[in-house]
Amino acid sequence: MSAPRTHLPSLLPRRPALLAAVAAGLGLWLAGPAQAQSLLELYQAARDYDASYLSLRAQAESAEHRAAQARALLRPNLGLTASAARSETDPPRGGNFPNDSRQLALSGRQPLFNRANSVTIEQAERSLEAARARLQAAEQELIVRISQAYFAVLAAQDTLATVRTSKAAISEQLAAAKRNFEVGTATITDTREAQARFDLASAQEIAAENELRVQRVALDQLVGRPNVEPRPLAVPVTLSALAPAELSDWVQRAETGHPNVRQAALALDVAQLEIRKARAGHLPTVDLVGNVGRSRNDYGAGAPAATQLQNGTAGSSSVGVQLNMPLFSGFSVQNRVRETVALEEAARNDLDAARRTVAQATRQAYFGVQSGQAQVRALEAAEASSQLALEATQLGYKVGVRVNLDVLNAQTQLFTTRRDLAQARYNVVVGSLRLRQAAGVLGADDVAAVNTLLAR
Repeated sequence: MSAPRTHLPSLLPRRPALLAAVAAGLGLWLAGPAQAQSLLELYQAARDYDASYLSLRAQAESAEHRAAQARALLRPNLGLTASAARSETDPPRGGNFPNDSRQLALSGRQPLFNRANSVTIEQAERSLEAARARLQAAEQELIVRISQAYFAVLAAQDTLATVRTSKAAISEQLAAAKRNFEVGTATITDTREAQARFDLASAQEIAAENELRVQRVALDQLVGRPNVEPRPLAVPVTLSALAPAELSDWVQRAETGHPNVRQAALALDVAQLEIRKARAGHLPTVDLVGNVGRSRNDYGAGAPAATQLQNGTAGSSSVGVQLNMPLFSGFSVQNRVRETVALEEAARNDLDAARRTVAQATRQAYFGVQSGQAQVRALEAAEASSQLALEATQLGYKVGVRVNLDVLNAQTQLFTTRRDLAQARYNVVVGSLRLRQAAGVLGADDVAAVNTLLAR
């Protein structure tokens, strides 16, 4: 990045007061990188702090447990039942004798054929994949948000440094105008023009300081750390070209691999499976059932001899196959099938809409990056031209062919160009990340790639 500190000493008079003002204006750059954090470091911090991302990560974890619950539908179920009772007759008939009974039974059921349960398991697997796709989309969104906040702070720093440097240069020009007016070589107009520019620069400095505070607060809130200091871009800045270079390749990636497209495709799969589940309402279910039990009866004294013979413990067991066949359910199954067919059509249209949306977003992001790269090249040329123009204007001012206003305008043009160039470079970096997000291929490796562009 071509920063305001790079060439100023060769553009302005080498006076101690001016150089000290310039150094003060650039202090936040000169002192920052020593204790600054990289983009990758702050992204990792945001993954452990950002509430929106953590919420989706928890939902993805819950989807794994929902899928495990669905798989249990094909596994055996066991149940243990126990009971104890005491009975007496009142008024007594045929003798008053109590009866104590206790029972203990273990029952089990193993599904052998249940089409609806099998489809439910497949749906749960698709839902799990969809949850993972949502989490991936959330990770990509987090990368873009942290990158935007990161470079917004750098842009605010650039703006403040530019304003302070411009203010220092205007202050020097104001002092020169006052000296020339005192000795009679310039009019009061030069002094008033420089004073007006100085007052404007002071107002701009206040606004730039406030904007920097606002952007710092936003970045601190995102990563959960106070006083975050991002690293600036390394000088000279070398922005990577797009890879792949063709728009069609990016669109193809987006239409096949974007998390939103995958979610829509999985939703279509779930809708198709729901049709199979609805049609399974006509099919029978077959289960293997078994039961093992023990019971004990204790009839009290006074019970007839034949009844007392029933005292003691008895066991029972059974195993068999149970068939349940639905015959008629009031046409509910048929209507459920019609409903699911309509929902499948809706899911198919949602998938088409998702593909079109990501394709359009990818095209917009691609053209945005291309335009940003062209703007960077144009501003780099404009910066060189503005630098030469300022040097020529300062020389003309010294020999009397240029007025003070010309110097102020040339200074403003150079500083504005440098600020715009820095912002354009940040836009290209963030735009490249947005393009990869639009194509659905953004990941931590891309954050590490951006890290290589930062100062060490």
